[in-house]
Amino acid sequence: MHIVLIRPDYSSSILAPYLGLAYLSSALKQRGFEVTVIDNRLHHYSFDILIKKIQELNPGCIGISCLSSFYKEAAELCLKLKELNFKVIMGGVHPSFMPYTVLNETNCDYAIAGEGEKALSELLLNDFNSRGIKGVYKKGDLTSDDKAEYAECIENLDELPFPDWDSFNPKLYPAVPHGGTCKKMPIGIIMTSRGCYGSCTFCASPAFYRHKVRFRSIGNVIEEIELLKYKYGVKEIHFMDDNLIANSGYASELFNRIIEKKLVMPYHCSNGVRADSITKELASLMKKAGCYQCAIGIESADNEILKSAGKNETIEQIDNAVNILHEAGIMSRGNFIFGLPGETRETMEKTINYAVNSKLDKAAFYVLDVMPGSILYRRLHYKGALNTADKSYVKPNWLPDNLSSEDIEKALSDAYKRFYSKPSRFFMMMKDMKIQQYVPMIKRLFNMGVLKNINK
Repeated sequence: MHIVLIRPDYSSSILAPYLGLAYLSSALKQRGFEVTVIDNRLHHYSFDILIKKIQELNPGCIGISCLSSFYKEAAELCLKLKELNFKVIMGGVHPSFMPYTVLNETNCDYAIAGEGEKALSELLLNDFNSRGIKGVYKKGDLTSDDKAEYAECIENLDELPFPDWDSFNPKLYPAVPHGGTCKKMPIGIIMTSRGCYGSCTFCASPAFYRHKVRFRSIGNVIEEIELLKYKYGVKEIHFMDDNLIANSGYASELFNRIIEKKLVMPYHCSNGVRADSITKELASLMKKAGCYQCAIGIESADNEILKSAGKNETIEQIDNAVNILHEAGIMSRGNFIFGLPGETRETMEKTINYAVNSKLDKAAFYVLDVMPGSILYRRLHYKGALNTADKSYVKPNWLPDNLSSEDIEKALSDAYKRFYSKPSRFFMMMKDMKIQQYVPMIKRLFNMGVLKNINK
């Protein structure tokens, strides 16, 4: 059977190989299926041309991957494909938490809740008979989103074949990855684990991975790095784990093996790490293994907001981690969120002041997007407080008491202006950027109101 896997095009300042589909594609190929991947974030086919290409391929079924941030684009594509009588399966984070809604709004044939490698393979091998396959649903199977049972997850991650790097060749992707910048190209994207030990109320990852953390063996990770380096010419690695250094023993062994195997190249913890995981010893080892930049999920400079958000760390611990990275010669990028419960104009100002006066080299500021699967979504959704945001992470879809959308959007714009008004930070950012990164960066600044309000 021929399967087409699609990532729809959508507005984003990031363009990197899509690990979810890359793993799914390789798992299906391992089972003997013919797979064609269309990453439309890369190709930017118009809607009509995309439909025409799919019709020319005439697959036995189509899998559409969907995050909440591009559900609208995925749903539009699915509805059109169903009009043309294609069999369509929706998967990814959004259908995992909203399978009942997705089935009814998109008219798809199946929605998969949870990790898809086993569930989709079993569905196809069973000739679309979903009976007895955990996590696979068709219309009529559910009465609400919260009744879904998750697909069986992969306990031993080494059983998975490496991502389908032929279909997501790193050389085809421009230098606009997670974190915005890079030192060298092409970039290899790697996850050494699945899951997170954290309990942040705004994040869906713990629930998606069923509050479990699973690690690949060190040897398996090293083998993939070697593959990316020697076969695909990768010159930089971006680790996409929820917290690469959550297990300090595992992380130390990984970095030591990278050094021993002479695989040292620039690498970036671009998805962020917890500040309380960073020690002087670990930071020193990270630097020796090639780490040049590390993102930290800071979120807020107010300890009460951090406590309410389930961060289980303080701004003092965070500041200590930033200083450790600075002393180790590793650039630090702070990730901040405006609009968490308890937020006020004063706490937003406190966060901006912290960021501006800290030793952070870079910062990324976001507006809270209350995502399905997060603790906050469960707390707030049933109060009828949510609306669909026009722009994910830029415009709020929920408001704390006594704050307007304009208050939060102004804080976002002010934060970027004030943080990068420091010449050393501005020139560092410009120095690190490649030519192809300028247009996405300018678009992002316009979306956040930084440039259009620059003279106000």
